[in-house]
Amino acid sequence: MSPIQRKKVLFICNANAGRSQLAEGILRHLYKDHYQVKSAGLDPRPINPLTLQVLQEVGVDTSPLKSKGLEKYEGQYFDRVVSLCGGEDEDCPVFLTAALFIHQGFPDPRAISINEDLTLEEKLEGFRRIRDQIQDWIEVQFKPVPRKDQI
Repeated sequence: MSPIQRKKVLFICNANAGRSQLAEGILRHLYKDHYQVKSAGLDPRPINPLTLQVLQEVGVDTSPLKSKGLEKYEGQYFDRVVSLCGGEDEDCPVFLTAALFIHQGFPDPRAISINEDLTLEEKLEGFRRIRDQIQDWIEVQFKPVPRKDQI
């Protein structure tokens, strides 16, 4: 049996601090044998600690996650680039060197983390909800198709 040629995937968002980090961690955790996964942001900021916490709760190794700017991948080819911005007031980045560009919006967890009316547990619950939405979507969109030699 020959080794699997892993498809290259890039998740992009505004800050590369929440949604794109959640998606990168989850896809790598679920299907690392099938995908080379990266993430980047238009205006990178430090990863939100709540993002890391909710990933670790479901067994995702967060050590490879780093906030990066979109320019790091300029000129590189990806099989799929996925924009995860969700709000009408968000400027979603576009990445043109991809076989397939997908936009799949999710709520911005930053809005939850800066809401002073919420307790820490309520903020975590909001991050978990977004994590679970992203994971459900990834399980459908990225589930590997068995090769003929595996059937």
